[in-house]
Amino acid sequence: MGERKGTNKYYPPDFDPAKHGSLNKYHHSHPLRERARKLSQGILVIRFEMPFNIWCDGCQNHIGMGVRYNAEKKKVGTYYTTPVYRFRMKCHLCVNYIELQTDPGNCDYVIVSGARRKEERWDPGDSAQVLPTTPEQRERLAMDPMFRLEHGVTDRGVLERATPTLTRLQEAQDAWKDDFGLNSRLRRRFREEKKTLREEEEEAAALRARAGLSIPLLREEEEDRRLAALLTLRAPDSYEEKQRLKRSEISQRSWFAQGTARAGGGALQKLALGTGRAPRGPPGPPPDPRRARHRAAAGGGGRRGGGGAAPGELRGRVGPALCRPPGWGSPPGPPRCRPRPVPRRRLLGLRLREPLSGVLGGWTPGLVWGGAEPPAHPQRPPPPTL
Repeated sequence: MGERKGTNKYYPPDFDPAKHGSLNKYHHSHPLRERARKLSQGILVIRFEMPFNIWCDGCQNHIGMGVRYNAEKKKVGTYYTTPVYRFRMKCHLCVNYIELQTDPGNCDYVIVSGARRKEERWDPGDSAQVLPTTPEQRERLAMDPMFRLEHGVTDRGVLERATPTLTRLQEAQDAWKDDFGLNSRLRRRFREEKKTLREEEEEAAALRARAGLSIPLLREEEEDRRLAALLTLRAPDSYEEKQRLKRSEISQRSWFAQGTARAGGGALQKLALGTGRAPRGPPGPPPDPRRARHRAAAGGGGRRGGGGAAPGELRGRVGPALCRPPGWGSPPGPPRCRPRPVPRRRLLGLRLREPLSGVLGGWTPGLVWGGAEPPAHPQRPPPPTL
């Protein structure tokens, strides 16, 4: 508004610039109006802002830093050539007056009366601030060469300690200085990522269309690729499953070698009547072994080839002669005996020339011996008596 200060003003007819000088003098007023009402006393009303937190002594209320007042400004002294001003204001919560004064020597304000300060001051050296040189230090630097040398050594030590921090700050500032280049690189990276995301969405949509899926698919990660490669190279069975299959195969395998099984099978084919296992009879009590041997011995004399076999030699039939008494699902008549093929395990006694009755167990006869009981195991002669 400075360009319009000399315009739009009413100049009365009796106004004489040579006599009055200005309209303010003509109206006997000051340009600052009410703010200069005590200007004759050296007091000017200004807008003052509270520099720190205080408590009012009149109402004991807290007044925060930054609260503004209409204060009376007055010069009360000088610090060297710097004037010292005092500010007087009225509390907005009571009728108490608060007075503050400048302190140029400490670059601070001092409460004169009417309030007490909330102590929040600290040592600037603790926060790595540059401390101002006091007048005493300036005088000693000018007059004392040794103090000047010590002060220079101290300053160089402070500089060496602060150099790494200053270097990092300078590098960080230089990294963000070219904002146009940073914005260009950021937009270029965003366009590349956007293109990649669009391609991934198209691939996922095609995969969902082929598989008939309606659920969203997650992005493929590096861990997924690694697991897929491991699954591709993984064996179909684990180590535990292989060991379990091996134990099962061993438990189902024959107890004897292939040559022994073949030899026993050839003897069976020569001696046995048939190769198929006869069907088992109806459930009931087991037959008596003595009756089976008696019937086998009684019917041995009428076979082809003449008389009975010598003890220890096999008859014509091999296998347990299981006799079924009448009433076991057969018509009335004498009991009939039906030969049954001997299992391969029971031929151990035949090959080793041992009685099969001991191999087969208690009541089941192994082979039918001709007209006599099976020979007993050979007895070891007793040791000689000394």
